[in-house]
Amino acid sequence: MAWIIIGVIVVIVLLVILTYNRLVTLRQRTSESWSDISVQLKQRHDLVPNLVETVKGYAAHERGTLEAVTQARNAAVSASSAGPAAQAQAENMLSGALRQLFALSEAYPQLKANENFLQLQAQLSDIENKIAASRRFYNSAVQEYNSAIQQFPAVMLAGQLGFKPSAFFELDEAEKAAVNAAPQVKF
Repeated sequence: MAWIIIGVIVVIVLLVILTYNRLVTLRQRTSESWSDISVQLKQRHDLVPNLVETVKGYAAHERGTLEAVTQARNAAVSASSAGPAAQAQAENMLSGALRQLFALSEAYPQLKANENFLQLQAQLSDIENKIAASRRFYNSAVQEYNSAIQQFPAVMLAGQLGFKPSAFFELDEAEKAAVNAAPQVKF
């Protein structure tokens, strides 16, 4: 009888240890994927001032757009330590401001033909693709982690062991609408 009790206790302890280790691994994967996003966003933030300076030479009277991009970039840099929800909101504002900046380039053919501008635009496009991939990876890691802390038997231990759900890095409504909008083709 004593061996059965000892065996049950050993199984329970092993189950707790395995559950804890799995949750730690998933939390670390979520943190790692957030770091990947941070690296891409830092590159984006570093590229924006160069882009603004290039556009300034061609579109000096478009001061409002240039200031909006600069303010959005500064807000995004400031939000980098505020967590995924605040960071996503700030980055969405920066994406909108950058869209306005590129729309502005349509009005200035010399700017569109500028090699420096084209190179910066290509770099930004590449970074945007990397950010999108990093967002998908992060959201996948968050989904797996959040699911794990809500599944049995982890649900009985997760809260007591300090495991809290993570927030997704989501698009705002304007960005969702832009993604879902059908492209317009004009000839």
